[in-house]
Amino acid sequence: MNQAIQFPDREIWDDERRAVVFPALVNGMQLTCAIKGEVLARHFGGDTPETWLAVFREHRWDLEEEAEQVIREEQEDDQGWFWLS
Repeated sequence: MNQAIQFPDREIWDDERRAVVFPALVNGMQLTCAIKGEVLARHFGGDTPETWLAVFREHRWDLEEEAEQVIREEQEDDQGWFWLS
């Protein structure tokens, strides 16, 4: 699958899902990716939404690489979201 995947810098904290949510553009179509705060804490530390957003931004390249893999493997959930673990 040869896809052009881009990640705009538009991540937000979603209180309901307790996750950093960020868009991915695949051949012009917007997809939604997310990573739970607890997953960020386990990998990078932090204990508040503010610190999880900060560590997401600090490790953006690695997380986008992981998101790209999840997208390429078509591992979306029932709502069409791609979750990093």
